[in-house]
Amino acid sequence: MPDQQRPENEAPPKHKPVTNLVREVTHPALIPGIGVEDTGRTFSTNWLVLGLAGALVLGVVIWGFAAPQSISDAGSASLGWVMENFGWLFSLLAIVTVVFMMVVGYGRTGGVRLGADDEAPEFSTVSWIAMLFSAGMGIGLLFWGPAEPLTYFLTVPPGFDAEAGSRDAMHLALAQSFLHWGPMAWAFYALVGGAIAYAAYRRGRAPLISAIFAPIFKERTEGWAGAVVDVFAIIVTLFGTAVTLGMGALQIARGAEFVTGIGPLGNGALIVIVTVLTAAFVVSAVSGVKRGIRLLSNINMIIALIIGVLLFVLGPTLLLLNMVPASVSAFFAELWTMLMRNPAQGEDAASFVNSWTNYYWAWWISWTPFVGMFIAKISRGRTLREFTTVVIVVPAVVCIVWFGIMGGSAMYFDELTGAVGQAMADGGTEAVLFAVLNNLPLGGVLSVLAMISIILFFVTSADSAAIVMASMSQRGKPEPSTWVTITWGVLLGAAALALLLAGGQTALSGLQSIMVVTALPFAVIVVGIMIAWGRELTTDPYILRRRFARAAIAQGVRLGIEEHGDDFVFGATEVAAHEGAGANIDTDDPALTEWYATATEQIPLVTAEDVARTLEPGHIQPKGPDHPEHTASGDASLVVGEDRPKRERH
Repeated sequence: MPDQQRPENEAPPKHKPVTNLVREVTHPALIPGIGVEDTGRTFSTNWLVLGLAGALVLGVVIWGFAAPQSISDAGSASLGWVMENFGWLFSLLAIVTVVFMMVVGYGRTGGVRLGADDEAPEFSTVSWIAMLFSAGMGIGLLFWGPAEPLTYFLTVPPGFDAEAGSRDAMHLALAQSFLHWGPMAWAFYALVGGAIAYAAYRRGRAPLISAIFAPIFKERTEGWAGAVVDVFAIIVTLFGTAVTLGMGALQIARGAEFVTGIGPLGNGALIVIVTVLTAAFVVSAVSGVKRGIRLLSNINMIIALIIGVLLFVLGPTLLLLNMVPASVSAFFAELWTMLMRNPAQGEDAASFVNSWTNYYWAWWISWTPFVGMFIAKISRGRTLREFTTVVIVVPAVVCIVWFGIMGGSAMYFDELTGAVGQAMADGGTEAVLFAVLNNLPLGGVLSVLAMISIILFFVTSADSAAIVMASMSQRGKPEPSTWVTITWGVLLGAAALALLLAGGQTALSGLQSIMVVTALPFAVIVVGIMIAWGRELTTDPYILRRRFARAAIAQGVRLGIEEHGDDFVFGATEVAAHEGAGANIDTDDPALTEWYATATEQIPLVTAEDVARTLEPGHIQPKGPDHPEHTASGDASLVVGEDRPKRERH
């Protein structure tokens, strides 16, 4: 039964493949694309991925609880090795990813749609942007929003010509923060999200990282090669999210100290916080996206907006109005200095790049499977030009405004009293947010709201990550099994707690070490994504049509001028094979059509009896994904002319 005919209280079928779909043969350039849900694909548990990834995570968790000092030492040593030998890879990858997405979005592939040719976006532009805004906000912004610019304000990064604590240092501090949280960060998300959406909703493959590699691995994508990619995607998602959850737990504990006035909270409090919140996000995850994640996300966006607006209004409003635009100008003026900063410039530059810039590139890479899958789902039906513009620009602008308000206020209040910087020295970076809010008239209320926001961010980030990891364990299943989701939720909470305890007094550095190390293999996968997706885009039907169009227009204009001068219009007529617009295009190449045949091989062909039944009175004809002109792969040509015959079915 089509969705529009189903009663409201009736749940959709567990699997809803498109049935009785007329599979015609047509030209490769006319294949419209197909979504994964229209292929009849089933989503079973991938026991190899689930078992291997689960065993690796469980091993780290046991190690962290059994020998915290050992895992801390190993993490520090591994981090030093990774940064010394592969720090350049993270820096280069950030630049290459931005350039790649600009080419994809604004080059000839910009018109390719993340879906079928005639597919409309599922969400309105306003809703789409709102959800991207939701994805761009998290514990990291509350944690680092005030703390990171303040750190650069008090200790100016190498290469900048400004005195610490000066107004010039304020502008440069925000410019450096914009680099880490702005367009380059979102380019990573756009790359993985766009590649997943393209593979799943235009090529009909499972919404998995491994599915992107079908042009490279071929049938091995469904075997060991794909399993290896998905295992790394799960591992990097788990530890990348664990870093964020660890920061949230530290900040919640610090907030409790500020609000209640109690003494420093130790490991016992961290265990309680992580345990309680793990239970909360597991419940939210299994309750369903609409009832759990969406409700909490909407509430949290309102709270975060209230905090930001009140800080802007009650804080140094005029200073912020001047500082944010000036900092954007400083960002562009100093962009080359920030990108070219490297260990060869001295020990200070090496320390800064490894501790900050390369750490951030690794962090964004670790979040790409999680955020990328979310972005892919909400961006279906958009062209690559729309996708690139909105996904990279809009969240980056939100981050710039947020850092301008939070960071600018932190630097201003520290300039007045020095109390904010002292709070960071005494209580760590997690104390900065509450030290800033403490300077406002409603500081106590805002601190409570901030704690609520952090808790909600903790829950929404963790439950979304648990669902994504469960989906990857079940071959991209849109609604993974409850027991798989619970398994990954528990492992995520346990990993965050184990890494926190392993870090001891420097818990944050311990979390960062593990995350960067696990991000290294996925950095190589990101390179492969660009190669695989770029290769596949060159054979997209939209690109083939562009090639035909250019050739046909060139030939038609010459012929029209030769025969009719100024007085001619375009028409289409059949010519000899070697004279047509596609003379230089091998449309018999299986690579142009086999992907569609593979995607639709599970869809039943229509029979004569099926056709007869559709003509019976009262029968509702089911519509395929491309109604009324759904087409598929095959070996035929469309003859154009006055006496055009019907397409023959082979």
